[in-house]
Amino acid sequence: MFKKAQAAMEFLMTYGWAILVVLVAIGALAYFGVLSPDQFLPSKCTLPSGIACVDHKASGTSVTVVLRNGIGYDMSGILVNAEGCTGTDATPLTIANGAKAEYTLTTCTFDGNKYKGDLNVTYTLSDTGLQHKAVGSITTRVE
Repeated sequence: MFKKAQAAMEFLMTYGWAILVVLVAIGALAYFGVLSPDQFLPSKCTLPSGIACVDHKASGTSVTVVLRNGIGYDMSGILVNAEGCTGTDATPLTIANGAKAEYTLTTCTFDGNKYKGDLNVTYTLSDTGLQHKAVGSITTRVE
């Protein structure tokens, strides 16, 4: 009767040590940053159709975005703002249909080595004179 109990205890102890070794290995990998999700952060910039975010970059205390006008009409009175940024470079104020322009958002605060925030583009269509607002998002690593 005691032989069965001893076999069961040996079985449980063997699996217990194996699980303990696996947990220690995972803990060591997480401690040294091998399993850090920040290393696998996808870089993306999305805006509604018609305005394309061609390229973007976050560095120092600024975020730079390059926008392309694909609406079909010239855009004027363009104002670009991003979450966590207090300053903006408001030039150029117009983008012709099919053209692109670069905007630098200054005095930005970053959460560690990543930036994730909303991107707001306010513009007026030259053909109609109506003002529109496009809201998108930026997710990228700080260089």
